[in-house]
Amino acid sequence: MKITLLIIPLAWLAVMTTPRAGAATLEGLEFEDGIRLANHELRLNGLGVRKIFFIKAYVAGLYVDEKVTTLPAMVALAGPKRLQLRMLRSAGPDDFNSALVAGIRKNASEAELLRLADRVGQLEHTIERIGSTVKGDVIDLDYLPGLGTRLALNGAKQGQAIVGADFYAVILGIFIGDKPVDAMLKKGLLGQ
Repeated sequence: MKITLLIIPLAWLAVMTTPRAGAATLEGLEFEDGIRLANHELRLNGLGVRKIFFIKAYVAGLYVDEKVTTLPAMVALAGPKRLQLRMLRSAGPDDFNSALVAGIRKNASEAELLRLADRVGQLEHTIERIGSTVKGDVIDLDYLPGLGTRLALNGAKQGQAIVGADFYAVILGIFIGDKPVDAMLKKGLLGQ
C-alpha cells in the first residue's frame, strides 16, 4: 500500500514535467510545432536566438506550410507565414527601427529600397506607436496573402497591414537573407 501511494505521485510528477509532444523549446520558451493562421496549418520551420554580442535579445520562430532551407524557397511559398519574436529583454522603438531598417538596407537592392520606401516608413511608424517592449512580449510578423504584412504585439494587431509579398520577402531577408542580422539565428530559423 505504501509503495502504491509513493508511485502514484511520482508517476503524476513525471507526466507533468515531461515536455509535450509537438512543441520545441529554446531558452526555456516553448514554441508549438504547428499553428493555424488565416485558415492554414503552418509548421515550425526552425528556432533561433538573436544575440547582440553576448546579450540574448529574443528567440524567433518561423512558421510556414512546408519545410524550406533558403530565403528564395521561403519567398516562393504562396501561403501565410509567421515570424514570431519572443523578447528576452526590453527594447525601445528606436532599437527596433534602427535594426530593421539596417537589416533591410543590407539585404535589399537600391531599386527595392526606392520601391519600398513608403512601406518601410509605415513599418517604422507602427513600431514607434507600439513603444517599448519588455521581456516576455511576443511580436508576430505575419504575411497574409491578399492583405500583406501584419504586426501584432501579444496577440493585438498593431497598425494597418503593409501591402505586398515583396515587402514580407525583404523582412524575411533581415533574418534569413544573404546578409542576416545574426548568422546563427538564420541557421536556426532554417532548421540547419
